Amino acid sequence: MPAADVRKAEYRKRRVKWLKKGIVLMRFLLFLIPAALCVFLFCRLESLSKTLEKLSARVETVAGENALLKAQVQALMQKSSEPEEEARRETDPEEEARSAAASAGEGAVAAGGGADQEDAERNAAHKVYLTFDDGPSSNTEKILDILDEYNVKATFFVVGKEGEWAQDALRDIVARGHTLGMHSYSHRYADIYSSVESFAEDFVKLRGYLEEVTGVVSSVYRFPGGSSNTVSDIDMHEFAEYLLSWDVRFFDWNAASGDGGRKLLTVDELVENSLDGIEKRETTVLLLHDAAGKPTTVEALPEIIESILAMEDTVILPITEDTTPVQHIHLDEKNGMEVE
Repeated sequence: MPAADVRKAEYRKRRVKWLKKGIVLMRFLLFLIPAALCVFLFCRLESLSKTLEKLSARVETVAGENALLKAQVQALMQKSSEPEEEARRETDPEEEARSAAASAGEGAVAAGGGADQEDAERNAAHKVYLTFDDGPSSNTEKILDILDEYNVKATFFVVGKEGEWAQDALRDIVARGHTLGMHSYSHRYADIYSSVESFAEDFVKLRGYLEEVTGVVSSVYRFPGGSSNTVSDIDMHEFAEYLLSWDVRFFDWNAASGDGGRKLLTVDELVENSLDGIEKRETTVLLLHDAAGKPTTVEALPEIIESILAMEDTVILPITEDTTPVQHIHLDEKNGMEVE
């Protein structure tokens, strides 16, 4: 074969070899570029998600601080009006005498009716327990004011929110005579239910925090998602037995307002859901939420309370050590926990 033909053949071979390498490189780049882009977008999405979470927490904190400032301003305005009221009474002896007589009469009624009221509550055919999850928030103080207006006590299953406004709200819950319950410190399902050890760490952190802030050692707990949640890969009985080792009882619910989802329900929907079946049950544990994003729950609460109080032989009570828990999962009777 002539030398020229040999050189042409070698050139063609080298060219084919280069083309093959080019094709391989092109395929590699076509795979690498989308993969790198996906990784970049995923990291960016995670960063944006964390930023959004921080901003949401900040918004809630600011809302809570605003609510606290508003309450303080109202308290100052009320205090400033008290001297004027006292001065008016001092200049009107007849009015002062009437007020003293009325106070004496109210005191006599209260002293004589305390035991009767306790008996009536204990023997009522229908007992309703209002429970609020996920607080405290900017809505907590509004709910506390409504409960005061109707002289009703409730139970607040709180999470580990920090900051002066949150601590003031926790102390206010206790000061107004309501039951302070635990709902996990972080409310992060993946972390809390990853192991009994993780659950225990979260529990101890929240219980210690509440005791430090309020002086109350809470003895009631509500699992995030309830004891019948489908998130935990670990048998929920293990977590329940851990609580029992601390002499803490968990409470689920047998009635719900429906305000726990992402959809914001109307006042009428919340009222209808909350009242459904109360007159058919001896005990109703009603699930509500006092999170910042639940404004219609605050709006619906007066009508819910008024409707319950209007029912025959029905009382609203806070959860106490004597309350038989409503629970979705069953523990052995030997564990001393009953289920409704």
